[in-house]
Amino acid sequence: MAKTIFHAADERGHADHGWLNAHHSFSFAGYHDPNKVHFGALRVLNDDIVAAGEGFGKHPHDNMEIITIVLDGELAHKDSMGHTQTIVPNEVQVMSAGTGVTHSEYNHSADKAVNLLQTWIFPDKRNVAPRYDQRAFAPEERLNKLQTIVSPIDLDGEGLKINQSAWIYRTTLEAGNTVTVSPHSPKHGFYIFMISGEATAAGQALHAKDALGISEVDNVEIQASQTSDILVFEVPMLG
Repeated sequence: MAKTIFHAADERGHADHGWLNAHHSFSFAGYHDPNKVHFGALRVLNDDIVAAGEGFGKHPHDNMEIITIVLDGELAHKDSMGHTQTIVPNEVQVMSAGTGVTHSEYNHSADKAVNLLQTWIFPDKRNVAPRYDQRAFAPEERLNKLQTIVSPIDLDGEGLKINQSAWIYRTTLEAGNTVTVSPHSPKHGFYIFMISGEATAAGQALHAKDALGISEVDNVEIQASQTSDILVFEVPMLG
Protein backbone atom coordinates (compact mmCIF):
# COMPACT_ATOMS: atom_id res chain seq x y z
CA MET A 1 0.00 0.00 0.00
CA ALA A 2 1.43 3.32 -1.08
CA LYS A 3 2.21 5.88 1.59
CA THR A 4 1.57 9.49 0.59
CA ILE A 5 1.87 12.92 2.14
CA PHE A 6 0.60 16.10 0.51
CA HIS A 7 2.30 19.43 1.19
CA ALA A 8 0.19 22.36 -0.01
CA ALA A 9 2.02 25.44 -1.25
CA ASP A 10 0.25 27.75 1.19
CA GLU A 11 1.12 25.53 4.15
CA ARG A 12 4.88 25.89 3.72
CA GLY A 13 6.89 27.77 6.30
CA HIS A 14 7.36 31.43 5.39
CA ALA A 15 9.88 34.04 6.45
CA ASP A 16 10.06 37.52 4.94
CA HIS A 17 13.24 39.29 6.00
CA GLY A 18 12.86 42.09 3.50
CA TRP A 19 16.01 41.19 1.58
CA LEU A 20 14.95 37.50 1.58
CA ASN A 21 11.48 36.10 1.01
CA ALA A 22 11.71 32.39 1.81
CA HIS A 23 9.29 29.48 1.75
CA HIS A 24 10.30 26.25 3.47
CA SER A 25 8.88 22.85 2.54
CA PHE A 26 10.55 21.41 5.65
CA SER A 27 11.50 22.74 9.08
CA PHE A 28 14.26 25.29 8.69
CA ALA A 29 15.71 28.15 10.75
CA GLY A 30 12.83 29.72 12.71
CA TYR A 31 10.19 27.48 11.13
CA HIS A 32 9.56 24.15 12.83
CA ASP A 33 6.80 21.65 12.08
CA PRO A 34 7.32 18.21 13.67
CA ASN A 35 5.43 16.67 10.76
CA LYS A 36 7.70 18.31 8.19
CA VAL A 37 11.26 17.70 9.31
CA HIS A 38 12.36 15.73 6.25
CA PHE A 39 11.16 13.29 3.61
CA GLY A 40 13.55 10.38 3.73
CA ALA A 41 17.02 11.71 2.91
CA LEU A 42 15.58 15.00 1.63
CA ARG A 43 16.13 17.45 4.49
CA VAL A 44 15.60 20.92 3.01
CA LEU A 45 13.71 22.39 0.08
CA ASN A 46 13.76 26.18 0.27
CA ASP A 47 12.14 28.43 -2.32
CA ASP A 48 14.05 31.70 -1.90
CA ILE A 49 13.68 35.12 -3.48
CA VAL A 50 16.71 37.33 -2.83
CA ALA A 51 16.32 41.06 -3.44
CA ALA A 52 18.62 42.97 -5.77
CA GLY A 53 21.97 43.74 -4.18
CA GLU A 54 21.43 41.34 -1.29
CA GLY A 55 22.55 37.85 -0.37
CA PHE A 56 23.76 35.29 2.14
CA GLY A 57 27.07 36.24 3.76
CA LYS A 58 29.85 33.73 4.30
CA HIS A 59 28.59 30.79 6.40
CA PRO A 60 29.67 27.19 7.06
CA HIS A 61 28.23 23.78 6.16
CA ASP A 62 29.39 20.24 6.79
CA ASN A 63 28.20 16.71 6.00
CA MET A 64 25.38 17.73 3.69
CA GLU A 65 24.78 17.47 -0.06
CA ILE A 66 23.60 20.93 -1.18
CA ILE A 67 21.92 21.41 -4.55
CA THR A 68 21.02 24.85 -5.89
CA ILE A 69 18.71 25.45 -8.86
CA VAL A 70 18.23 29.02 -10.09
CA LEU A 71 14.79 29.67 -11.59
CA ASP A 72 15.13 33.38 -12.38
CA GLY A 73 17.92 35.93 -12.10
CA GLU A 74 21.59 35.26 -11.35
CA LEU A 75 23.24 34.07 -8.13
CA ALA A 76 26.94 34.67 -7.45
CA HIS A 77 28.66 31.91 -5.47
CA LYS A 78 32.03 32.09 -3.68
CA ASP A 79 33.45 29.37 -1.44
CA SER A 80 36.45 28.29 0.60
CA MET A 81 37.42 25.77 -2.11
CA GLY A 82 38.30 28.67 -4.39
CA HIS A 83 35.24 28.67 -6.62
CA THR A 84 33.79 31.99 -7.73
CA GLN A 85 30.97 31.38 -10.19
CA THR A 86 27.55 32.67 -11.18
CA ILE A 87 24.54 30.37 -11.41
CA VAL A 88 21.85 31.25 -13.97
CA PRO A 89 18.55 29.63 -14.99
CA ASN A 90 18.84 26.08 -16.36
CA GLU A 91 22.06 25.60 -14.39
CA VAL A 92 22.41 23.39 -11.33
CA GLN A 93 25.11 23.56 -8.66
CA VAL A 94 26.05 20.80 -6.25
CA MET A 95 28.28 21.20 -3.23
CA SER A 96 29.27 18.25 -1.07
CA ALA A 97 30.08 19.98 2.21
CA GLY A 98 31.77 16.92 3.72
CA THR A 99 34.40 17.83 6.31
CA GLY A 100 33.40 21.47 6.05
CA VAL A 101 33.14 24.37 3.66
CA THR A 102 32.19 28.04 3.87
CA HIS A 103 30.44 29.93 1.09
CA SER A 104 28.47 33.03 0.26
CA GLU A 105 25.67 33.61 -2.23
CA TYR A 106 24.80 37.07 -3.56
CA ASN A 107 22.49 38.72 -6.02
CA HIS A 108 24.68 41.41 -7.56
CA SER A 109 21.95 42.74 -9.85
CA ALA A 110 21.02 46.37 -9.26
CA ASP A 111 17.34 45.88 -10.02
CA LYS A 112 16.34 42.22 -10.43
CA ALA A 113 15.53 39.69 -7.72
CA VAL A 114 16.80 36.12 -7.98
CA ASN A 115 14.57 33.10 -7.33
CA LEU A 116 16.34 29.90 -6.38
CA LEU A 117 15.55 26.50 -4.98
CA GLN A 118 18.08 25.20 -2.50
CA THR A 119 17.84 21.59 -1.39
CA TRP A 120 19.81 19.65 1.19
CA ILE A 121 20.11 15.87 1.08
CA PHE A 122 21.63 13.81 3.88
CA PRO A 123 24.82 12.09 2.62
CA ASP A 124 25.48 8.38 2.91
CA LYS A 125 29.17 9.04 3.61
CA ARG A 126 30.37 11.42 6.31
CA ASN A 127 33.48 13.58 6.38
CA VAL A 128 34.31 13.24 2.69
CA ALA A 129 36.53 15.82 1.02
CA PRO A 130 34.39 18.81 0.01
CA ARG A 131 33.63 19.06 -3.70
CA TYR A 132 31.81 21.40 -6.09
CA ASP A 133 30.29 21.05 -9.53
CA GLN A 134 28.02 23.12 -11.75
CA ARG A 135 26.44 22.45 -15.12
CA ALA A 136 23.86 23.79 -17.56
CA PHE A 137 20.97 21.50 -18.51
CA ALA A 138 19.27 22.21 -21.83
CA PRO A 139 15.54 22.86 -21.32
CA GLU A 140 14.62 21.15 -24.61
CA GLU A 141 16.05 17.91 -23.23
CA ARG A 142 13.36 17.73 -20.53
CA LEU A 143 10.35 18.51 -22.72
CA ASN A 144 7.78 15.78 -21.99
CA LYS A 145 10.48 13.52 -20.52
CA LEU A 146 12.59 13.21 -17.40
CA GLN A 147 15.97 14.96 -17.36
CA THR A 148 18.40 13.63 -14.76
CA ILE A 149 20.10 16.57 -13.07
CA VAL A 150 21.53 14.76 -10.00
CA SER A 151 22.56 11.13 -9.45
CA PRO A 152 24.76 9.03 -7.08
CA ILE A 153 28.50 9.61 -7.24
CA ASP A 154 29.31 5.90 -7.21
CA LEU A 155 27.15 5.05 -10.24
CA ASP A 156 27.58 5.80 -13.92
CA GLY A 157 24.83 7.94 -15.34
CA GLU A 158 23.73 11.44 -16.15
CA GLY A 159 23.53 14.36 -13.79
CA LEU A 160 25.75 16.03 -11.24
CA LYS A 161 27.02 13.68 -8.57
CA ILE A 162 26.24 13.55 -4.84
CA ASN A 163 27.20 11.24 -1.98
CA GLN A 164 23.81 9.57 -1.64
CA SER A 165 21.74 6.98 -3.47
CA ALA A 166 19.42 9.72 -4.72
CA TRP A 167 18.31 11.17 -8.01
CA ILE A 168 16.74 14.48 -8.98
CA TYR A 169 14.81 14.78 -12.22
CA ARG A 170 13.29 17.81 -13.90
CA THR A 171 10.61 17.78 -16.56
CA THR A 172 8.60 20.30 -18.55
CA LEU A 173 5.33 18.52 -19.23
CA GLU A 174 2.94 19.95 -21.75
CA ALA A 175 -0.81 19.57 -21.20
CA GLY A 176 -1.96 15.98 -21.62
CA ASN A 177 1.54 14.49 -21.46
CA THR A 178 2.67 11.93 -18.90
CA VAL A 179 5.94 10.73 -17.38
CA THR A 180 6.37 7.68 -15.16
CA VAL A 181 9.02 7.29 -12.47
CA SER A 182 10.08 3.97 -10.99
CA PRO A 183 12.30 3.69 -7.90
CA HIS A 184 15.79 2.19 -8.06
CA SER A 185 15.06 0.43 -4.75
CA PRO A 186 11.87 -0.54 -2.87
CA LYS A 187 13.34 1.43 0.05
CA HIS A 188 13.16 4.66 -1.93
CA GLY A 189 10.39 7.24 -2.17
CA PHE A 190 9.56 10.17 -4.43
CA TYR A 191 9.01 13.81 -3.53
CA ILE A 192 7.32 15.63 -6.40
CA PHE A 193 7.55 19.43 -6.31
CA MET A 194 5.62 21.63 -8.72
CA ILE A 195 7.69 24.61 -9.78
CA SER A 196 4.80 25.82 -11.91
CA GLY A 197 1.70 24.56 -13.70
CA GLU A 198 -0.91 21.94 -12.83
CA ALA A 199 -0.58 18.17 -12.83
CA THR A 200 -1.85 15.00 -11.19
CA ALA A 201 0.36 12.41 -9.51
CA ALA A 202 -0.95 9.23 -7.90
CA GLY A 203 -4.46 10.71 -8.05
CA GLN A 204 -3.45 13.93 -6.25
CA ALA A 205 -3.99 17.25 -8.01
CA LEU A 206 -0.93 19.48 -7.76
CA HIS A 207 -0.64 23.20 -8.42
CA ALA A 208 2.33 25.56 -8.38
CA LYS A 209 4.60 24.99 -5.34
CA ASP A 210 2.53 22.05 -4.06
CA ALA A 211 4.39 18.82 -3.34
CA LEU A 212 3.57 15.15 -2.93
CA GLY A 213 5.69 12.59 -1.09
CA ILE A 214 5.03 8.97 -2.00
CA SER A 215 6.75 5.73 -1.05
CA GLU A 216 6.20 1.96 -1.19
CA VAL A 217 5.19 2.08 -4.85
CA ASP A 218 6.39 0.33 -8.01
CA ASN A 219 5.98 3.50 -10.06
CA VAL A 220 4.29 6.90 -10.10
CA GLU A 221 2.60 8.46 -13.11
CA ILE A 222 2.57 12.25 -13.44
CA GLN A 223 0.19 13.83 -15.94
CA ALA A 224 0.06 17.53 -16.76
CA SER A 225 -3.23 19.36 -17.22
CA GLN A 226 -1.34 22.47 -18.32
CA THR A 227 2.30 23.07 -19.18
CA SER A 228 4.18 22.36 -15.96
CA ASP A 229 7.73 22.60 -14.65
CA ILE A 230 8.26 19.76 -12.16
CA LEU A 231 11.08 18.46 -9.94
CA VAL A 232 11.11 14.83 -8.84
CA PHE A 233 13.37 13.69 -6.01
CA GLU A 234 14.05 9.99 -5.50
CA VAL A 235 15.58 9.43 -2.07
CA PRO A 236 16.13 6.61 0.43
CA MET A 237 13.40 6.62 3.07
CA LEU A 238 15.95 6.13 5.92
CA GLY A 239 14.21 3.28 7.70
